[in-house]
Amino acid sequence: MNYFRTFITVSPDSKAVSGIVPSKAGSIASLQHALLLEQPYAFTSDELLFEVHVRRNGITRTDRGHERALFFARSHACLRASPLVKQFGWGLHHDEEGKVAAYGIGADRYRELAMRPDLKIVPGMRSRRG
Repeated sequence: MNYFRTFITVSPDSKAVSGIVPSKAGSIASLQHALLLEQPYAFTSDELLFEVHVRRNGITRTDRGHERALFFARSHACLRASPLVKQFGWGLHHDEEGKVAAYGIGADRYRELAMRPDLKIVPGMRSRRG
């Protein structure tokens, strides 16, 4: 699910007070973090989710088209459920084209985005019920 003009804030039950760099190499959080910080506003939500899938599964360039069709034939959690949002203290800004970038909760830019009246502000999903 792609978002437009939206800021996904850190989950309300997250204990993070700043953006934490995920340390487990090859994890979803680590790959999302690396892609978003190396290439801010280069991917839509769907593109990011698929690129992480490609990298985690060693999918070749020639197999991407077929794998993309298989990947999107199933439903996937949106970025509100990303471990970056739920555990690691990163907010995700989606611009008018749906391209996404990450900002740590302690950063000035995070606070600016969370207060912008022209953005839809949505919280990240909680890690626990209740």
